[in-house]
Amino acid sequence: MEKNKELQGKKVGFISLGCDKNRVDTEKAIRRFTDAGALLTGDPSSAQILMVNTCAFLESARKEAVETVLELAELKSGQLEKLVVTGCLPQLVPNELFEGLTEADVFAGFQDYDALVEAVARSYQTGRENIVGKGKGTDTQSRVLTTPLHYAYLKIADGCDNHCTYCLIPKIRGKYISTPMERLIAETENLGDISELILVAQDVTRYGEDLYGKPSLVPLLKKLTALPNVGRVRLLYCYPERINGELIAEIASNPKIIKYLDIPMQHADDAVLKRMNRKGTYQSYLDLVSTLRKNVPNIAIRSTFIAGFPGETEENVQTLEKFLRTAQLDNVGFFAYSKEEGTAAAKLPGQIPAREKKTRVKRLFAVQAENAKIRAEKLLGKTVSVLCDGIDYDKGCFVGRADFQAPDIDGVVYFTAEEGVQGERYLVSLNRYKNYDFYGTAIAQTRK
Repeated sequence: MEKNKELQGKKVGFISLGCDKNRVDTEKAIRRFTDAGALLTGDPSSAQILMVNTCAFLESARKEAVETVLELAELKSGQLEKLVVTGCLPQLVPNELFEGLTEADVFAGFQDYDALVEAVARSYQTGRENIVGKGKGTDTQSRVLTTPLHYAYLKIADGCDNHCTYCLIPKIRGKYISTPMERLIAETENLGDISELILVAQDVTRYGEDLYGKPSLVPLLKKLTALPNVGRVRLLYCYPERINGELIAEIASNPKIIKYLDIPMQHADDAVLKRMNRKGTYQSYLDLVSTLRKNVPNIAIRSTFIAGFPGETEENVQTLEKFLRTAQLDNVGFFAYSKEEGTAAAKLPGQIPAREKKTRVKRLFAVQAENAKIRAEKLLGKTVSVLCDGIDYDKGCFVGRADFQAPDIDGVVYFTAEEGVQGERYLVSLNRYKNYDFYGTAIAQTRK
């Protein structure tokens, strides 16, 4: 990209809200601005241009996005010249947001990043710009990482075709669109040496159906793990019904694939799953967990569940509690159902009061806390491989993650060592567990 005379030398800051898929979009936007001659700053108060990449999945996320923009707008009394709002919220309500949120200057949807630099430059003459729907995509193989440099997310697709009744994603981001393999390979090669590459999409297991006529996650995994700059690969957001024998065999046999799967199940009661338009059942989910553990020794399984879905009865909650105790999943997140206008679930009878939904979330967390304690007791005294993520100065030790821990969503391992190198692996003897985190002592360094 050529230098932009309007933006050259401008200090630009970025704030990414929501999921790790948004993070990837933000990283690509950063590269576009720096290529245009802008200077990156991590201090919002010193920025002349600020971009907020928003989430709109839930009402709480939309509220956070607007509040963030309003808070940042106060910086216009100082250095700030342009406030840019991008991502899911402008995509969901493009005209309403542009007309109502006058504190911001430029609005762009999730596919408009290719036109964003020019729009921001143009706004210095026009005042305000709304380019939602006017771009041609976010695709670029060049990024500026906002994660620690030894791991990165790779967004392999956008949109979703699953149409769960509670979810706004298909309305916001459209149908499922896979990124061609050759582009993903080029993007990954441009990341440099990566200890851990984390694959993300709304549903990674659907990858390639739209491009190649059949699920193509396994061929993609073979290509990515063959790259010399990729240490290991982690899979997030696997739709349970699409985890087939081919994928399980690849996970089991490929040493560069971390034995960890994030499988959002959302519930375990058959009646609730049907109302959610989920294809699984209590028994099919248990069978999947059993199959994975049988074929992939020591695999870690993570999932998320929604409490308080419309019509959920006490019996339904008890079924989910029973499932959790039986399945003994390694890591679990719970969320209270959020009624989102524009979804089928918002029209269902039996909407549950907010207080009761919170109570049910607490119940489920309590069940999983007991499961986690049982699992932790089995790990104490054992040695695990830990990827060093850095130093925790408050605790006075290094911090990292075992294979059963993904960044930001699971616990961590705090460990002592003579020295710790970010991005390197250490064999750590675990000796203590507290609040989902482990503590231990490094006994050796390993690249395995």
